[in-house]
Amino acid sequence: MRKVLFVASEAAPFIKTGGLGDVMGALPKTLVQKGIDARVIIPKYQKIKHEFVKDFRFLKWITVPVGWRDSYCGIFEYEYEGVKFYFIDNEYYFNREGLYGYYDDAERFAFFDRAVLIILKEIDFKPDIIHCNDWQTGMTPVLYKLEYSKDPFYYDIKTVFSIHNLLFQGTFDPEILPELFGYDMEPFLNKSLELFGGVSFMKGGLNYSDKITTVSNSYAAEIKSPKYGENLDGLLRCRSNDLWGILNGIDYKENNPETDPYIFENYTLDNIERKSVNKEKLQEQLGLPQRKDVPMMAVISRLTPQKGMDLITNIADRLLQHNIQLVVLGTGDRGYEDHFRNLQYRYRDKVVSYIDFDEKLAHKIYAAADMFIMPSLFEPCGLGQLIALRYGTIPIVRETGGLKDTVHPYNKFSGEGNGFSFANYNAWELLISIESAIACYHNKSIWNGLIRYAMTSDNSWEKAADGYIELYNSLQ
Repeated sequence: MRKVLFVASEAAPFIKTGGLGDVMGALPKTLVQKGIDARVIIPKYQKIKHEFVKDFRFLKWITVPVGWRDSYCGIFEYEYEGVKFYFIDNEYYFNREGLYGYYDDAERFAFFDRAVLIILKEIDFKPDIIHCNDWQTGMTPVLYKLEYSKDPFYYDIKTVFSIHNLLFQGTFDPEILPELFGYDMEPFLNKSLELFGGVSFMKGGLNYSDKITTVSNSYAAEIKSPKYGENLDGLLRCRSNDLWGILNGIDYKENNPETDPYIFENYTLDNIERKSVNKEKLQEQLGLPQRKDVPMMAVISRLTPQKGMDLITNIADRLLQHNIQLVVLGTGDRGYEDHFRNLQYRYRDKVVSYIDFDEKLAHKIYAAADMFIMPSLFEPCGLGQLIALRYGTIPIVRETGGLKDTVHPYNKFSGEGNGFSFANYNAWELLISIESAIACYHNKSIWNGLIRYAMTSDNSWEKAADGYIELYNSLQ
């Protein structure tokens, strides 16, 4: 049985801040179902849900060198849905309110990355593949190649590094090499870790891993260009033979309109008319006029420039001249939050802006809305459009990254397509796409066809897991 250890900074259902956590919750579980011994290791954060922590099993404690000092490292274990999860405990580093954004993040994750390798002997688990995810784990392949691969226990382990978002690169002062890792400056001077005068964990992962993956085919192609490569495009072009794009999936059990406990009325493609019950009841809950004939549009997102919020705010007043309803759920930049609050104030019968995040409400919106707007500046994969498709809510997206790979624009000649899209990062192109969707909405024959294509799209983890198994087999 092939053995894979996933190394990440977060994992659902224990703790997550975004898509990485969802992937670490769903992908290993699916691989286990396909006969892989997949395990996951993350830090033991203060904010991990108590319902799980109370049942964690303490295995042992050891010390982990961080430069010149030795730090305590507790090892905890918990099995969830067939997957063994390990938790690295050190209260100095991880007993904090948040996960990231601290002055000593370099030290925190230097400790974690080395601890990952050291504890393998302690738990007597030698994986065939160590699969690292995003910059927080980027030094694990570096440590492995420079030190641990010489130890007979670690011999012949392969490493994979997954990019979930290339924008965040974990770049710090070069002094971290001697201070936190006990190295001389050679890895900095030979440019394998150097990025604009700093040491980059992300660049380390890209240079020292055996294979590189990212979360969609289109994003894998985009990041090899200067426009999307975040100053690492040259390196990614050099490693293009080792770069795989494998599209993320979603948990079809968690996101299932037939069984979802959070929505007002369960439905399937065979009784799609029940979807409108969700719309009417959500309209009632949010204080909107209860009208079946008015298309409801949803934005469920971080309110940031990356998510295309400037495009939406630029066309909002023009869009709201149409007979529509707009429901916004999310938090982010203060300017966007205030803009959506102001829209609600000025269009009381058309706009509801819920500046917060509420998972139960998100499910209700996915089930109730007719359209889902996601005009991202860049989008490695995107989960919102996948969930929207699952619920028969038609996505309107920009053609970038995973959005391009999963949303196929409606073709009026063939009747095929599961959404609407536009190519350039331009507010007017977004508006034209939305207006096209509105026109189709009022033709029920066309709209029902779109819903059918949406709900029969296969974006399950079963499909994605096959891609990872193929990748792992290529490392033999």
